[in-house]
Amino acid sequence: MITLPKLDYAYDALEPWIDARTMEIHLTKHHQTYIDKYNAAIKGTELEGKDVHEVLRDLSKVPENIRNAVRNHGGGHVNHLLFWKIMGPNAGGVPTGKLFEAIETKWNNFETFQKEFSDAALNRFGSGWAWLVLNKGKLEITSTANQDSPLSEGKIPLLGIDVWEHAYYLKYQQKRAEYVTNFWNVINWEEVSRRFL
Repeated sequence: MITLPKLDYAYDALEPWIDARTMEIHLTKHHQTYIDKYNAAIKGTELEGKDVHEVLRDLSKVPENIRNAVRNHGGGHVNHLLFWKIMGPNAGGVPTGKLFEAIETKWNNFETFQKEFSDAALNRFGSGWAWLVLNKGKLEITSTANQDSPLSEGKIPLLGIDVWEHAYYLKYQQKRAEYVTNFWNVINWEEVSRRFL
């Protein structure tokens, strides 16, 4: 069984970029629902004792009658586990160390990386995520629909932005671009670097 994590910061810690009410609803309502539905789907199966990350890495082993529920709700859970961690107060700026070097090597400069990542978030039609992932040891920007996890594609998520409307609608309404721009102010690069290393 999976449970709701505690945030490392207060609901209002990401203001003015992400408001306290959105954070509270996002965590206690949306994330809790993914947890409840995942736990219900796996109840009484051999998946109950397995780590949800491992389950998502091989969806073909999940019984077909619960596979969609596991993909959607297990994915929603692990995506949000990462999302809460890679954000923080007094954050933003640019990464340092090996992650910064790897970004510069792949994209020539941070600004090009930033634009490509933002474009992935803005061009994701409907609900989903944009990601910076490790794919066979190489950095890559990708996006997924709904709550699909990069883990199910054999990739390791390092940084993700939730572009479901519930992540930004109270503050930004339909202005996803403004939300994506402001997201750069809350990225906890220390945590992203830790995952990269």
